[in-house]
Amino acid sequence: MEQDKIIIGSEEWVSLPDLNIPAIKARVDSGAKTSALHAVNIEPFQRNNEAWVSFDVYPLQDNGKKRIRCQAFVIDKRVIKSSTGNRESRYIIKTPITIGNESWDIEISLTNRDSMGYRMLFGREAMIGRMLVDPENSFMMGRMSEEEVSHKYQADVTFKNGLNIGLLASNPELYSNKRIIEAGQRRGHKIEFYNLRQCYMKLDAQTPEIHYRGGKILNGLDAVIPRIRPSMTFYGCTLTRQFESQNVFCLNKAAAIRQARDKIFSLQLLLKNGIEIPTTGFANSPLDTNDLIKMVGGSPLIIKLLEGTQGKGVVLAETKKAAESVINAFKSLNANILVQEFIKEANGKDLRLFVINGKVVAAIQRTAPPGEFRANVHLGGIATPIRPTAEEKRIAIKASKALDLDVAGVDIIRSSKGPLLLEVNSSPGLEGIENATNKDIAEQMIIAIEKKLNWKPIIED
Repeated sequence: MEQDKIIIGSEEWVSLPDLNIPAIKARVDSGAKTSALHAVNIEPFQRNNEAWVSFDVYPLQDNGKKRIRCQAFVIDKRVIKSSTGNRESRYIIKTPITIGNESWDIEISLTNRDSMGYRMLFGREAMIGRMLVDPENSFMMGRMSEEEVSHKYQADVTFKNGLNIGLLASNPELYSNKRIIEAGQRRGHKIEFYNLRQCYMKLDAQTPEIHYRGGKILNGLDAVIPRIRPSMTFYGCTLTRQFESQNVFCLNKAAAIRQARDKIFSLQLLLKNGIEIPTTGFANSPLDTNDLIKMVGGSPLIIKLLEGTQGKGVVLAETKKAAESVINAFKSLNANILVQEFIKEANGKDLRLFVINGKVVAAIQRTAPPGEFRANVHLGGIATPIRPTAEEKRIAIKASKALDLDVAGVDIIRSSKGPLLLEVNSSPGLEGIENATNKDIAEQMIIAIEKKLNWKPIIED
């Protein structure tokens, strides 16, 4: 009977007692079949010959200090289509939920919801036979203030010796930068965002200083994470080098960033270290266009402007005539041109391996959207988690070491000759790979700093 059903709003506070989550704000969505919970560091394991999973939940939006470590029995693993249209294989668990005075078991999929506005989605399967939704209202089962929510959780753990970390970047609203700040705070450190353009330095033998807007002196930092956009490479690396000269640890040194940004120099270094790449030609507005095309095996071929980023300035020339036209057009710019053999068998796919401190911590396959040859998530490509081969891991680790990078995004393409290295990124983005793999890579970056500085937490009394 409809009159026996509970009426809930478009958002409600719920609890998941078996997961030790006393309060989490859920988005009520009758358009979604299965409920979903924000979970990272998802690891399957066996218990009494049964499939279980362990995972971390950060139940409060924009609060990285509240972390719940959970374990649950796996009832299924399903491919679920997200609201963004991506299809993702997720673990499904069954656990009690409490809304108001009502409790019952529901199925929940585990996924990274960091880019979403709510840490939980409450789907229609959990409501059937029990509830009606009034989309014009919210919190019909009871509101909670920040103080009430905070009281339900244990006090934050704070450390006497938390590190003082600076994030050196250009945009504080970028997903990657927000996640790194959150991860640093969660691990008990003081971490602040510093805009590259608003930093300036004093070069002096006795009292060298780095200042931030308003005259704040940054000499007291323990570590810096440089996240330098290509247009700011020169100034950002100069600033990073100044921190290094003042014995501040930098997670990626200035010299490593500069050589990774120099596409040709980086390829030369990689080849010198025995790492295979697609056959590549390089010229400055060449007169002998035919020989340049022939050099890389003819058409189809890739033509790139050396200064291009995130797929910009990259063209696929499918015929010799098209290649000549593009190269001649670039000649008028007096530009440095890079031409590269086209790996047809890759079928619009490449791999991104994320390396931290000489270890591959996550890997995805990127698939180009229809009609596009570049497998780039910025261009609408789809990212899916993969398990790289031992050879692909070896290449990624060797490449990051060759360029002396602590943190690197290594792009690899699978060819008939075996894996080939495309590019190494010194400031790899986190959003695509974290959402696809459900791994907390931002935390891994903070842990890398802790290890480099031999930091051990001292808990305050």
